Amino acid sequence: MRALLRLLTADLDMVMDRDPSILSRSEALLHPTVIAIWGHRVSHRLHLRGRRRSARLVMVIARLLTGGIEIHPGARIGRGFFIDHGAGVVIGETVEIGEDVTIFHQVTLGAVGWWHDNQRPEGSRRHPKLGDRVVVGANATLLGPITVGPDSVVGAQALVIRDVPADSRVLAPFSIPNLRSSPGSAKPRQPVVVAGQKHKGAAAFPSW
Repeated sequence: MRALLRLLTADLDMVMDRDPSILSRSEALLHPTVIAIWGHRVSHRLHLRGRRRSARLVMVIARLLTGGIEIHPGARIGRGFFIDHGAGVVIGETVEIGEDVTIFHQVTLGAVGWWHDNQRPEGSRRHPKLGDRVVVGANATLLGPITVGPDSVVGAQALVIRDVPADSRVLAPFSIPNLRSSPGSAKPRQPVVVAGQKHKGAAAFPSW
């Protein structure tokens, strides 16, 4: 019982640490991350025991209470997992998430489609694996049995379908604004993965 209490308290403290708008543990109780994670722990335990319908029921209730955080009961999630804002998050059945991972709203950790998955060996991973301390920005989409190495950052709106080395940045194309009177339109930058180096356009991109 004391171990469970320590675990729940650690969840609340983690939310307060990563969300400056949360000022107390009682307020953290209402954060969507807490509802989603506690719900997933229950559904995952039921899933492992073969009570799949009960597990899905818990998942559906958690999704309704959190504004759309859908975590499949089969997903494996480490400690310190934080979902900022939380709306519209999808985490598939075979996802593996390390410790101290942060993702933002509208992130999808999904598969590449049933027409591909049906050809995979039974029991094989169909969804992404995130290493420890990975950060995934808003509206990013990670598809297939890829691996994102520890300490990597996936920028907002990035589409990731290949493995990402540890300590890397994956940045989506972004536009540079031009004056309305100047000819031409904003030119998009190309996606870049840089292992252990600063992104070429870091001056124009948030430092996180």
